[in-house]
Amino acid sequence: MAAIEKDFRRSVVYQIYVKSFCDSDGDGVGDLPGITGKLDYLARLGVDYLWLTPFYPSPQRDGGYDISDYRAVDPVYGTMDDFDELVAQAHKREIGIMLDMVLCHTSCDHEWFQRALAGDERYRAYYILRDGRGSSGPGDPGQPPTNWDCAFGGSAWKWEPRLGKWYLHLHDVSQPDLDWTNPEVREACADVVRFWKERGVDGFRFDVVNLISKPEVFEDDLSGQGRSLFADGPHVHEYLRELVARAGIDGMMTVGEMASTTLENCVRYTRPEDHELSMSFSFHHLKVDYAAGKKWELAEPDIGQLRSIFRTWQEGMQAGGGWNALFWDNHDQPRAVTRFGGRAGVGERGGSWERVGKMLAVCDFLMKGTPYVYQGDELGMVNPGYDSIEQFRDVESRNYYQIMLEMGKGPAEALHVVNERSRDNGRAPMQWSSAPAAGFTSGEPWIGIPASARLVNAEAEVGVEGSMFEFYRSLVKLRHASDVIATGEVRFLDAGEEAPKVIAYERTLGDERLVVACSFADAPCRLADLGVEKYEVVLGNYDDAPAPGALRPYEAVVWRS
Repeated sequence: MAAIEKDFRRSVVYQIYVKSFCDSDGDGVGDLPGITGKLDYLARLGVDYLWLTPFYPSPQRDGGYDISDYRAVDPVYGTMDDFDELVAQAHKREIGIMLDMVLCHTSCDHEWFQRALAGDERYRAYYILRDGRGSSGPGDPGQPPTNWDCAFGGSAWKWEPRLGKWYLHLHDVSQPDLDWTNPEVREACADVVRFWKERGVDGFRFDVVNLISKPEVFEDDLSGQGRSLFADGPHVHEYLRELVARAGIDGMMTVGEMASTTLENCVRYTRPEDHELSMSFSFHHLKVDYAAGKKWELAEPDIGQLRSIFRTWQEGMQAGGGWNALFWDNHDQPRAVTRFGGRAGVGERGGSWERVGKMLAVCDFLMKGTPYVYQGDELGMVNPGYDSIEQFRDVESRNYYQIMLEMGKGPAEALHVVNERSRDNGRAPMQWSSAPAAGFTSGEPWIGIPASARLVNAEAEVGVEGSMFEFYRSLVKLRHASDVIATGEVRFLDAGEEAPKVIAYERTLGDERLVVACSFADAPCRLADLGVEKYEVVLGNYDDAPAPGALRPYEAVVWRS
């Protein structure tokens, strides 16, 4: 089956969290036929690629990112025939399929790890195994080899008596890290990618791929670097180039999720001449509401810091010849509409919900890079606001709720933090209608339906003038049609001292100039001179024209020379 090939600079990617998108058989879990049944909706939106989160067999200890078989479809999501039908039907609509490749770690249920547990030396060498500190000999675990923490709390090491070693898991304890220093591991991973490419897949997203190369020497983290200690390791670029070459995917649509990365490394990951990836995800801009840099400590978003991060990454990637993936939301993030002020008037015209949702879309879509729409962004979905910790399914959220209680926070405070930060905010079911279970399923959904589904849903927005969905459609069309947005230069502008919460930038190509100004403030502000007095207004998120030299609360305006 011929792959879909599109210019990634003009493309828009739509991310689907398969478990929560659409359930076709009433078991409460989204599935592949459910996606196939919604392809006309996605074609109407105008997106070019669908990135599907893992649907492979998994014990689901980490939402499917703990994979027990890379080459099969978990029966809860359908069959391989269902997958092939999805690819064929998407291709008929000129939509490409991108798959999530989780090659940093496997599930502990994977055959490779099970064979290691059974004593097979070949497969023991697939994983990172170490003796404990202070061990007196075989059978005595001693202490963990280093003081590294895993992403979900607790030690990154687990003692396994059947191995007689500690194994490294930078994520959940059920996700042992693969040892990429082993050439056989690297070939096995390339073979997985080839398998799906040969089934007609058009692109790949590589999960935490900058963590595949570990430090040369395993030492305690004495500087508080956390994941930065093992991000962008000494052989990561070598391993990526080898993977791309062996799998035969050079030139295909590819993106890497880069944890705790640097600008310099992301330039290298994405420069065409380095033959690694098309683009990279970085997450620095989604930490501007972390108090003291800590995810589970809340703060108001620092818009000055957000502007600085965008400027650094946009202008820095441009200078180095790299390429950004542009996004606010994904399956690991709370909803940006809630995060950046859209808590009022949810589902109603004119509330901060609508203003913030459209403003964020403008800010993101018109920068230099490839925009990613996460399912429900185009509807303005918000955090669900669950009432108890029992309603959460995410292992990280449940772990940190207990950690916060142990630190002295009360249950109400800990629940509030989880509601603001949980990955389940992005994993609540897609809101198709105001019907029971939001039209997601005819059964009992695997996780609770947000109350906002009564007003925020596809049925209420598709084809409705001025709706969030139609606003997103117009942005996709603009992205496809505009050369200056696809390939023009980017430069950030000074919006002035009276606009401290405004992010402004220009895109230029030849004689054409596009100026974008987005206010993250809940009050009006005055703008510095952006040189747009004689420009036409191309797009805005209010129904009437903007006032000269000013922005209203959460207003976004796009001018063109």
